[in-house]
Amino acid sequence: MLAFTQLLDGLRAAGESTRLRLIALLAEGELTVGEIAEALGQSQPRVSRHLKLLAEGGLIERLPEGAWVFYRLAHDGEGGRLVQALMALLPGSDVGLERDRRRLGLIRARRARAAADYFRQNAARWDELSSLYVDEAQIERVLVEMLGDRPIGDLLDIGTGTGRILTLLGPRVGRGVGIDNASAMLAVARAKLAEAGLRNCHVRQADMYDLPWPRDSFDAIAIHHVLPFAAQPAAVVGQAGGLLRPEGRFVIVDFAPHDLEDLRLQHAHRRLGFAAGEVTGWLAEAGLKPLRVRHLRGKALTVTIWNAMRPSAEKRRGVSAERVKREALQ
Repeated sequence: MLAFTQLLDGLRAAGESTRLRLIALLAEGELTVGEIAEALGQSQPRVSRHLKLLAEGGLIERLPEGAWVFYRLAHDGEGGRLVQALMALLPGSDVGLERDRRRLGLIRARRARAAADYFRQNAARWDELSSLYVDEAQIERVLVEMLGDRPIGDLLDIGTGTGRILTLLGPRVGRGVGIDNASAMLAVARAKLAEAGLRNCHVRQADMYDLPWPRDSFDAIAIHHVLPFAAQPAAVVGQAGGLLRPEGRFVIVDFAPHDLEDLRLQHAHRRLGFAAGEVTGWLAEAGLKPLRVRHLRGKALTVTIWNAMRPSAEKRRGVSAERVKREALQ
């Protein structure tokens, strides 16, 4: 049940035509002030005032990203419940709301063109790397298999890049969140998610060493080709592991040890792959139970996929991390 004062504050915030239009627009995905102003045909200062009132009413969330700020509808808590109720009451067809959506479609088309230009400029570098290992489709099949058949409530994709993991798993998750430090990659990911129609997924700029969620926030976590760039990969795994709920699954995809020094020079890799036992040990130290490790051999690089879960009870409290690691490698 919504608390009375929170309900009243939320209704006051939404009870204005522009703000109700804004809520309907943000149902299509996260947007910047400039994009919202363009879609609504209003000035940025005016839109900013409306956004401030909606944020104070708990109906939207503000996500800073460098010099930009993205806004999206509240998903959790009292504000999220009120937003869902308001969305259910909005008319299915309205001339004004349809006009806003058409303008948003033009904005998204422009965003998609910018993403395509970015890909074209970097395609040669990525194609060179991907030619050294197995096809990504094979990797994705194993990743999906390791996550199991159960629906996923909340998914976190660390180092989301182009948002591929979110687009792959988005149809089977309640909510998908991808983080990355690179604004250019986040722009690509947003375009991809919009193209796939995945309104339940969003991306945000965040530091993988300082994840902005409390413990037990996610049912599944994926780290896909990210750890070679990390100065402290064990710290990344350890912090992420604490966000996993009981019986949640954790999948890591990366390279086995190799000697291709060119990956340091051309692709900014700090680490030239990881031994199976090394990553398994990090997972165990994070309080997770490592499961099967898979190796997919390519032309010059072997991709290793680690799988772990958080135990549903503290029954393994007396088992050392070293023993868990040995069991996983047997």
